[in-house]
Amino acid sequence: MYSALQERELALQEARILGVRVHRVRMAEALQRIEQLISLREPNLVITADANAVLIALEDAEFRALMETAPLVTADGAGLLWAGRRLKQPFPERVSGVDLVEQLTRLSHEKGYRLYFLGAAPGVAERAAQNLLLRYPNAQIVGVQHGYFQDSDEPAIVAQIAAARPDVLLIGMGMPRQEKWAWAHRDTLGAPVMIGVGGSFDVYAGVVKRAPRWMQRTGCEWLWRLIQDPRKIKKVRNLPRFAWRVWRTPRPQQESARA
Repeated sequence: MYSALQERELALQEARILGVRVHRVRMAEALQRIEQLISLREPNLVITADANAVLIALEDAEFRALMETAPLVTADGAGLLWAGRRLKQPFPERVSGVDLVEQLTRLSHEKGYRLYFLGAAPGVAERAAQNLLLRYPNAQIVGVQHGYFQDSDEPAIVAQIAAARPDVLLIGMGMPRQEKWAWAHRDTLGAPVMIGVGGSFDVYAGVVKRAPRWMQRTGCEWLWRLIQDPRKIKKVRNLPRFAWRVWRTPRPQQESARA
């Protein structure tokens, strides 16, 4: 995705969770990395990974390769934060897709970065954009498109995104579809940064309410999400499997030092 020289210049501390690579970054560092990637003007993928993403990567070679080569993979979820502590490779904080959407909209408001929202059900990305523009009126949201399109519509949608010339393409089509789709079309899309953000547009559109702060702080947001959308039961069922595999992994004798 980026050259060896650029990799050294943009080096970040990494953790290995069940052998899968995730960066140990704070939100400020993640945003700095994204701005650096925008300046490179080459297509790059940012992945917001939770425990389910690690399990997918262990079974899906294509997705695993994307996680291994992406210039930024953030820890999005209490399961990963717990695993980092357990394996003595702690993450400094959670960097979620939903929070990145707001922070990038803020940066767009301040610096003029061009954002494109792709995904969710018809009308949801539009409402999310409208609500975020109420908070950040100078943000440059240069296009929106729902994620329920047919394969036959794909060429026109890719061309539409390319014509909008976004600096950051935010994609809410579910993992790993959103990451694979973005990388498959990277050259035609032309966006320097592509980020899978899952159900984030539903939150900003008001379709789904985000968990109270105390649930976010205590790592119980997964329970809130399950109550809001019982269809997420499959992801929740994966948590015990993830925890068991982490528990069985030998822990290093000493914590890896942060850069």
